[in-house]
Amino acid sequence: MLASLTIRDVVLIDKLDLEFSKGLGVLTGETGAGKSILLDSLGLALGERGDTSLIRHGANKLTVSAAFDLSPNHPARTVLAEHGLTLEDDTVVLRRSLGRDGRSRAYVNDQTVSVGLLRQAGNALVEVHGQFDAHGLMDPSTHISVLDRFRHATSGSQKDKTCFLCWDEWREAFKAWQAVECLVRETRVEEETLRATIETLEKLAPVAGEESDLVAKRAMLRHSEQILSAIEAARQALTEQVDVDSALRTAQGELGRAAPKAEGRLDPVCAALERASIELTETQSALNAAADAFNLNPAELDAAEERLFALKAESRKNGVTVDELSAHLETLKEKLSGVEGGEDNLIRLAKAEQTTRNGFEAATKAVTKARIKAGTALAKAVAKELPPVRLNNASFRVEIHDLPDTEWSASGRDRVGFEVTTNLGLPPGPLNKVASGGELARFLLALKVVLADSQPPAVMVFDEVDSGIGGATASAVGERLARLADTVQVLVVTHSPQVAARGQNHWRVAKITDGKNTATRVVKLTPDERREEIARMLAGSDVTDEARAAATMLMTGS
Repeated sequence: MLASLTIRDVVLIDKLDLEFSKGLGVLTGETGAGKSILLDSLGLALGERGDTSLIRHGANKLTVSAAFDLSPNHPARTVLAEHGLTLEDDTVVLRRSLGRDGRSRAYVNDQTVSVGLLRQAGNALVEVHGQFDAHGLMDPSTHISVLDRFRHATSGSQKDKTCFLCWDEWREAFKAWQAVECLVRETRVEEETLRATIETLEKLAPVAGEESDLVAKRAMLRHSEQILSAIEAARQALTEQVDVDSALRTAQGELGRAAPKAEGRLDPVCAALERASIELTETQSALNAAADAFNLNPAELDAAEERLFALKAESRKNGVTVDELSAHLETLKEKLSGVEGGEDNLIRLAKAEQTTRNGFEAATKAVTKARIKAGTALAKAVAKELPPVRLNNASFRVEIHDLPDTEWSASGRDRVGFEVTTNLGLPPGPLNKVASGGELARFLLALKVVLADSQPPAVMVFDEVDSGIGGATASAVGERLARLADTVQVLVVTHSPQVAARGQNHWRVAKITDGKNTATRVVKLTPDERREEIARMLAGSDVTDEARAAATMLMTGS
């Protein structure tokens, strides 16, 4: 519900504070009094485009604030929450300022926001049918949700839930199929290269840790001559320069004969000589074995160097280290296996995608059928509301067409549009292009009356709803506005006394001048003032007792 509207320095309004209540509120006043200024001001607060020409002469900027009381489940809460704005209570204030320099600022509960967000919130809070109407039912993209809410109010939403689940299943299956198809397509291109690389690596048969072993072996082979010379020198030192073995045996013999007479004192020496003799024998054997091991073979060095070169070349070519080559080979084998088995997997996933697509299409057919049925019911209900508001030759229908599969969504595969015709013999066309002016406002009123119980609780503002009508037709319009106001808050700018008489709250807009300056003033009327205003609307500038009596009858309905 719109709770208040605060206007500062807009055209002829220097300062205005209005408070609103539930039900039907009417604004009346002579042509040119400034009623459009109020709608322009409200539009600014709702995020509509602003123009510096709206700034009051002599002021540097204009400011407009609109405060709303929200129900716990109001859609505007979701819009704000999606942008990180949470409400501490049930009130939200949309504020807009516009300076002479053209700079515009927007606020939600005193937090700076974009004008775009202000417009989103405004669209959820208010529907203005009139001069600057560009959203709500005038936006064809909203028609499918309007029809669906009308349908859900009578037949529930189970078909839509099924459609949503089938959509999710199909999209998941489609993504899986596309991912594998992309992989198979890419690997088909590189399959020949993949096979050649695998063949090369299999022949090479790399082993993790092999590089360090080859580097060590190559270093050792490169120094093998120096190592053999050292071994030979050691052997000569032990055998040619001194007969160490003979000396040890001589020493053992001499001490062995003397040991029994030494009462054990020579036993350690004899044991040491025995160990030395044994170790000498082992040393000579080890030197001979080492000499055999380092028997220089140039071919072995060449083989080690070639092996190391080949490993490093393949590591560079494959973008991995030498130690990673063996694991890389296994990865390539798995990839090739995926290519070879990918066709079967692709066929399986394609079948799953087709199955889930068929399920989604079946679910959409059920939703489409329900929409067609609901569209027929909606058209019939609207048709009953048209003659009383003097749209006798008008008609309304709901058009449902198939969308291309690239535009399908979780809500189905339908494009929904409301089409009307206002004159006999003319083809129907889109609601936002065929009807205009007062006809459009009455058409929307009729439609809104039918949809009242199924749509979000947006405040509804009607401008020119009584254009070109009077008498019984104006009474019918007033009656429908009042009926609509039982469900949502309704504000109407009117020149019709029959409509004004239905108002639960009544404001008079007037232009005043002091001889130098002109200003617009808005006054909330008391019951007596209301009767006087409605009498003026009936009789003109000279209000008679008969006009007052007629006004009383309109207000009381008797």
